[in-house]
Amino acid sequence: MTDWRRSPTSPWTCDAPTWRSSSRYCTTPSPDSAPSCSAWNWTSGSATAPTTPCPAPKARCTASSNPWPSSPKASAPQANASSHPTGPARRHARAGPFPARRITPGPPLSLLANGPVLAVEEPNENCPHSPRRVADGHPMTKPPLRVLDGGHDDPDPHRSLPHDIGAERQVLGAMMLSTRAVADARALLDGSEFYRPAHQEIWQAICGLADRGDPCEPTAVAAELGPRRLTKVGGGPYLHTLIQDTVSSTQAGYYSHRLAELAYARTIAMTGTHLIQLSHQATDGDATDLRGAVAAAVQDITTPDARGWPTPTPLEAARELPSFPLPMLPDWLAEYAARLAEQTQTPTDLSGCLALAVLAVAAGGKVWVQARGWREPTNLFTVIALGPGNRKSEVFAAMTGPIRAAETMLRDQAQPHITDIAIQRRVAEADMEKAEKAAINAIDAIVREQHLEDARIAAERLQELQIPAEPRLFSDDATPEILTSQLAQQGGRMAVLSPEGEIFSIAAGRYSGAPNFAVLKHGHAGEGMRIDRVGRPSEIIESAHVTLGICTQPDVLAGLADTPQFRGQGLLGRILYAVPHSLLGYRDPSPELIPAHITHTYTDTLTSLITRLHALTDPITLQFTDTALNAVQELLRETEPRYRPGNDLAHMPDWGGKYPGAVVRIAGLLHLAANHHGTWNKPITTDTFACARHIGDYYLTHAQAAYDLIGADPDLADARALRDWITRTGTHRFAASDAVQALRARFRKVADVEPGLRVLEAHGWVRRLPAPPRASGPGRSRAPVYEVHPNALEDASQDP
Repeated sequence: MTDWRRSPTSPWTCDAPTWRSSSRYCTTPSPDSAPSCSAWNWTSGSATAPTTPCPAPKARCTASSNPWPSSPKASAPQANASSHPTGPARRHARAGPFPARRITPGPPLSLLANGPVLAVEEPNENCPHSPRRVADGHPMTKPPLRVLDGGHDDPDPHRSLPHDIGAERQVLGAMMLSTRAVADARALLDGSEFYRPAHQEIWQAICGLADRGDPCEPTAVAAELGPRRLTKVGGGPYLHTLIQDTVSSTQAGYYSHRLAELAYARTIAMTGTHLIQLSHQATDGDATDLRGAVAAAVQDITTPDARGWPTPTPLEAARELPSFPLPMLPDWLAEYAARLAEQTQTPTDLSGCLALAVLAVAAGGKVWVQARGWREPTNLFTVIALGPGNRKSEVFAAMTGPIRAAETMLRDQAQPHITDIAIQRRVAEADMEKAEKAAINAIDAIVREQHLEDARIAAERLQELQIPAEPRLFSDDATPEILTSQLAQQGGRMAVLSPEGEIFSIAAGRYSGAPNFAVLKHGHAGEGMRIDRVGRPSEIIESAHVTLGICTQPDVLAGLADTPQFRGQGLLGRILYAVPHSLLGYRDPSPELIPAHITHTYTDTLTSLITRLHALTDPITLQFTDTALNAVQELLRETEPRYRPGNDLAHMPDWGGKYPGAVVRIAGLLHLAANHHGTWNKPITTDTFACARHIGDYYLTHAQAAYDLIGADPDLADARALRDWITRTGTHRFAASDAVQALRARFRKVADVEPGLRVLEAHGWVRRLPAPPRASGPGRSRAPVYEVHPNALEDASQDP
């Protein structure tokens, strides 16, 4: 760029020529009082193409518009034709074998940053007019660097900073056509991205109208600008021109992205110029301040701009899962669970979840909860995943101790009745056998018929006298077949309580070789069962109720993914999971022991509740108060949208679909525990349901962590693979085909990538860029391009 300046002694001075390597033409102004090369013809302050050729074969000089503002008071002097080479010099110039270069004047660098302007010479050393040639004909080794004072305010259009006036017009026109376009543009822009000041004025007027909720049509924008500002931006017709030139208001997002990128490019240019200026100010040889300024400038331009981006949601489960909300339990149960957790130095999740499990053992099969149009039983499937060495067995034994005591008590109470039935049965068998023999020995037909009738009566009596099984409340582990038989014997009620997770491996077919989840599926819902086996009597269960209280290892929980039927048949969705944080390494060696009266209260209350409910001949149904029933409906309304694609339950609809029912079941159990004296027939209150919902929220968060541990969502696994590829390679933009190429072992075609991309987009890790306007005519649409969140690398490093 040739930097021309006005001076007191001459109308125009040329400080230094700038040579552009991108052209074959050159201009050679002289440092005299006016440009002396006849290649410059000045007309009204503008440079035009020369009529006299420069010293380049078959080439001519060209010049663009004037790089300084035209002034009616001072115009550029006419070129002095005598200063152009003539005679031998001119013939030499015409015959020169080396092409010269053309200069395209650029914007004054003073526009880019405050301070002096730096001009960098890029001469063609083969051109005789090049400043690289010195008097003795020896070329300089490096182009000189000069700092030029001052600058001009008018950028040359042929070498301006990166911008796109057409895109600016499209954005403003779309904003005046559509409120959606206003929202899309404001999510990415703040107005400073517009290169033309008039467009910044229009942007501010539109945003002012939008903030007040007023329409942003041209007439309103004109009124917002006012007469003076409206004249500056081009008047009302210009606003209508913006609308007429707008292709579609739906393209506002695409053009807004483009403006943001061009604005960033201008920032880079200004930063680079500023750093060059600073480098020339370090004249004393001390670069300490310069290094600090460079570091600050680099940090400023490399700081991610997250405007328009949501905060990325971690793809892994929450790092800090909530603890079980013990205060939501009735006092006698919460107090014991909290003291037990303190004594054993274990997470409160362990004792809290088992507290609900023992309540379900007491109520399962005996109590139902009625909602609006549907009802739920009160048995639960609870699974606590905690690593070894966390004293699971100790807590398990303490929490289930009253159940064992109650079972012993029920067995002792039932034993006399069992013995009596057994005696009556033996008598009936003897009577039937005696009558049969008498009928066989009878000669008279009438006598024989009488003995046969006695035998039939004895047989009917024998059929009625079925020896009841000893009362059983739970089993440690059992095969599905044995569990089914136990349900048939115990009136459809049975629990599996175990400090290990053997029930899952057994159900997966460890002994039979084939998975069998029927009894667990029917037993969770309280459904009836009919079992027919070869060589064995049929078993009919009117209503099966199974309760699970399992403590297991996290590896066992993760291994459920190895049996697809666990999820395929809906078992995973029926479990209330807890994945507590281990206290290993942080335990107190001298914890406070449980006071004896708290232990007695817990034991006596739970035992009494079990025996009272066990004595019920028919199941009871609990009702909600009207306000509590409204709270149940509100839970349903709030939960439903969470199953939609992109929301937190979209990848686990099997569990989410049973979440409201689980909360209703927990509300019934809390109601029974709070009214353990037998006053449970009154309705469930709003406060009780609120406590149940709080516990349900706890299980919801832990279920998401458990599903993450199991790896039950293949789309989520694909999203993690894509995210790891993005962070590993530092990718900022990509198409789906790029991911297929990079991860061929996982994705075979573009369609395989799309579910994972949808998960990433829903979690805020990537977003699909607006498609550019499609060109008219035939051809395929461009594949969508995805942009990565600016903070992706940082956020990914914080995920577990």
